[in-house]
Amino acid sequence: MNEKSYSQSYKEAGVDITAGYRAVELMKAHVARTKTAGCLDELGGFGGLFGLDLTGMAQPVLVSGTDGVGTKLRLAFRMDKHDTVGIDCVAMCVNDVICCGAKPLFFLDYIACGKNVPERIAQVVAGVAEGCVQSGAALIGGETAEMPGFYPEDEYDLAGFAVGIVDKAKIINRNTMAEGDVVIALPSSGVHSNGFSLVRKVFDVDSPEFLTPRPELGGDSLGQTLLTPTKIYVKPMLALFDRVQVKGVSHITGGGFYENLPRAIPDGLGAKIQKDTLRIPPIFSLIAQAGNIPERDMFNTFNMGVGMSVTVAKADADTALEILRANGEDAYVIGQIVQSEDKVILV
Repeated sequence: MNEKSYSQSYKEAGVDITAGYRAVELMKAHVARTKTAGCLDELGGFGGLFGLDLTGMAQPVLVSGTDGVGTKLRLAFRMDKHDTVGIDCVAMCVNDVICCGAKPLFFLDYIACGKNVPERIAQVVAGVAEGCVQSGAALIGGETAEMPGFYPEDEYDLAGFAVGIVDKAKIINRNTMAEGDVVIALPSSGVHSNGFSLVRKVFDVDSPEFLTPRPELGGDSLGQTLLTPTKIYVKPMLALFDRVQVKGVSHITGGGFYENLPRAIPDGLGAKIQKDTLRIPPIFSLIAQAGNIPERDMFNTFNMGVGMSVTVAKADADTALEILRANGEDAYVIGQIVQSEDKVILV
């Protein structure tokens, strides 16, 4: 901490730079958990340094992804729980990067707040660090911006940026996909971090009922269930890439099945998904019932229990399932690739 740095005038304007120093000190232990061999500097410099190990790579390609947590943050404010949204932030970025076949290398976060409360900022960063540990990425830097008059004092926004690497020859190529290939689901942990504007329209997050335990949710409240962090699929997917040719990967985020599955399918083919095979968590039924939301809209907004889909040749399906399950994913087959002008066919 820089003990000689202090501005009373700036503090009177609403920005306490000493709180920023205190927040950095509190978060250093969390950041240390994410350190990998590529980290070249300590937290606090002007840029995050990372050394690349290109051993065995003929044509290394960097893959980047950026995202935020969205209006799910409103639930964190409501429940005064800030140590999980950082996992969401990391997940939204690294799960996109892995869709290209890339291994995440490092992550940076950006937190904008109305008032820098060091303990709260440290909780947020603790979640970011946990997400980085789960994905094998190093947290090499970030920024906390105190913006009085722009954000309410008890609110903040959170976004992040991830960079990964893949050998060019190993980039997932959807053009290898063919009729008869198998579509495998990796289950989600719930709603993840998409569709919360609709969730908040359906449920009054400020009502006492939002915090009431519900039998259909295993005794958890709506708040607890909805705040469950996004699952990170990096390590199981990297294990899969090592042994099986993967032809397509879709991270099921905003836009649900209808927006995300097509991004990994070439023209002339479609994914025929058997709806009765889907393991849809109870929270989605509650959302649909409470909001009187048509099934088509549910599948075009939420992940419906499928956080990521993987397409492989039929001959590789059993091996793929075995690898994913050995790495903690209760993966299962949900459909196949067919000739179609429609990219998604739900039957």
